This record gives sequence, structure tokens and C-alpha cells, in this order.
Amino acid sequence: MPLDVNTCRNLLQQLATAPRQISRRDPHTHSLESQTLDYVVATERDREREREMAKDKTAEYGNGAGDEVIEVNPKPQKGLTSKVIDFVEKLVVKFMYDSSQPHHYLAGNFAPVHETPPTKDLHVIGHLPECLNGEFVRVGPNPKFGPVAGYHWFDGDGMIHGLRIKDGKATYVSRYVKTSRLKQEEFFGGSKFMKIGDLKGIFGLLMVNMQMLRTKLKVLDVTYGYGTGNTALIYHHGKLLALSEADKPYAIKVLEDGDLQTLGFLDYDKRLKHSFTAHPKVDPYTGEMFTFGYAHEPPYITYRVISKDGFMHDPVPITVPAPIMMHDFAITENYAIFMDLPLYFRPKEMVKESKFIFSFDETKKARFGVLHRYAKNEAQIRWFELPNCFIFHNGAPTSFLIINV
Repeated sequence: MPLDVNTCRNLLQQLATAPRQISRRDPHTHSLESQTLDYVVATERDREREREMAKDKTAEYGNGAGDEVIEVNPKPQKGLTSKVIDFVEKLVVKFMYDSSQPHHYLAGNFAPVHETPPTKDLHVIGHLPECLNGEFVRVGPNPKFGPVAGYHWFDGDGMIHGLRIKDGKATYVSRYVKTSRLKQEEFFGGSKFMKIGDLKGIFGLLMVNMQMLRTKLKVLDVTYGYGTGNTALIYHHGKLLALSEADKPYAIKVLEDGDLQTLGFLDYDKRLKHSFTAHPKVDPYTGEMFTFGYAHEPPYITYRVISKDGFMHDPVPITVPAPIMMHDFAITENYAIFMDLPLYFRPKEMVKESKFIFSFDETKKARFGVLHRYAKNEAQIRWFELPNCFIFHNGAPTSFLIINV
């Protein structure tokens, strides 16, 4: 019997939460329409073996100095070259962009707001226990500068909002994640980086070329990446990290008064050379963090394990037939689960058919790939076919955290 999207989602949630193993009787891809997954409850011996493996990996790499924070200091350049590119871009926008299109994500509840320094002694309705001591933080897109043309919700600069609670009093603060991208646009006083909202049709191709031109002629410096840090927050190895899936994690310091300071980003001792999902998973028992990145060139998916002490283990490339958008994945006690879903990166169709650069293919099936979470390569991955569907998140988004200060 065919499975609907809700059934697919429920299956993923079961895989993500149940301490189980998947039977390995058949080494080939299974169809969920023809065969039910055969679960075998993991024995206590299996679970103990996993814990020992995690301990051995931590001991092998000591204190994990690989997650030192790298100061972000880009070097963009003004001058004649920058002005000429700006002029060409204005002509492209004037003659090829429909300025009558509304920017829904810049209006109403989505409208940008300014930074707010720590605002103390907020009015409290009710009572805050004096024993409550910490800070609630959340992140989301909030563009500092207006777009040159198109704009998508995902384009906004990351802004973290914090609510500091201490001694029965509350303090509010909001600060931008000081990414390389934001620092450079502050240098120019306006938008310079390509927007996701521009990536449609021939106009999208031209805007991509504007970005490439600025990079090649060193108007923009992409040495430190070009992400926004606007999607999610996670806490690992004593660091609060602001994430966006096209970039590396940015480390944020929560000060005693509740203020928020961007320290720089992590490249894990230069071991991180690909993008980093906005939704990594931290195992509360082992302290490890599991993550991946997706790319537009092979390997399209790269899986990583980071020890509880911050050491990033060797990459595990995951083979999928085409570049896709994989926004999230799942971790169980023993396995990593990858979602190969038919939302494809198709720049040729963007130009020829005036489509968005990512397009959903209703003719393709979806798949879950199940791999032992400490695998050294993808040799043992098992793929399970699903009906056509797309799943953006497999659980609650991690756009907010509560930090004990």
C-alpha cells in the first residue's frame, strides 16, 4: 500500500528516536511499498559497545584543540573597479528585474529591526524566581541593508535576540552575527552579495556573474565564506554556534550583562572545507556532534563526526545521483539517516525555463539512506525508497536555545 507524506515523516521520527538496529539481511535497496522494515531491538551489549567506541574516539584525540575560533577579518576593496561593477549591476536590474514584485519578507512581521543594546529592568508581569539564571537566545534573518533587486527570507543577515534573566530581573538584547558577509557590506554601506531571491531566469544567471566578477576582481573577499548565520543555534564543547548551511559555524559569546559578541568562526583546524548544515545533532550521552554539508559538485553530501572535545573526524562522502537540497538529517543511537529527496539544484532549468534554481521533481522517488554513525566510508549504507515527497525538518528547528550563564 502506498505511503503518504505523513507516514514518511512518522517513519523518519521513529528512526530518529528509537534505539534500534535495521536488519541487514538484504544488501540491496529496499522498497517500503513491498517490504516492511525489519527492526531488531539493540541489546544492552550493543549499546555498551557504542558507548565504548565513543569513549575510545574521545581518548584518541585528547583535548580536541581543533575547534579554536578563527577571527574573521575580510579585506574588500573599494575603488573604480567596484564602481564599474555597481553601474553594470544597476543597468541589469533596471532592464531585467520587475521592480513591481512585492517583498513580502521585508514587510509586516518580517520587517527588519535595528540592533538593541542590553535594555535592563524590563517590565515583568508576574514574578521571575530569583534562582532562575540564564539567557534565552534565538536567531533569524534580519537584513541590515535593503536588497538591490530580489529578496528571499533566507537572505537576511543573522540577528540573535537574547532575554537575560538574573536575580528576578530581565534584560533584552539583539545583535547581528558579525559574519564576513555583513562586515563587508557594512564596509560598502549597502548590499553587495548575491541573493537567493535573485536566482531565477536569465536575470539570476547575470546576478551570479556579478558575484563572480566581484570575487575575481577582489572587490569582495570570500576567504571567510559568505554565509549569514541566520538559521539556527547549537551549543557544543562550551561554544554557542550560529549556523547557516552555506557557511561555517560562527562562535558567539554571551556576556554577563546579556550582551552578545561574535568571536569568529570555526574551521576545526582547517579540517572543515565544505558547508556545514544548520541542523547538526548533539548526542546528549556521548557529547559528540554529528553534521554534514551538501554541495553542487561531487561529493554532493559529506558526513562528519565531531568529538565531545571538538575534534572533527575524517570526512565520509555520501553518493547521491544529483545535487540536492538536504536541509536536515537524523541521528539514532547507532545510525545516521540521510534524506535523498527530489529537490534538485538545476541552474540550466533556472535559465531555460525561468525557474527558481532549486526545483522539485514530482516524477522522482525519495530515499532514506541509513549508515552506521561511526562508519569510515559509505560502503555499508542502505537506501530505502519512499513515495515522492520532501521533508524540510525531521524535528523541532533549533533556532533558539537556553544558555546557562
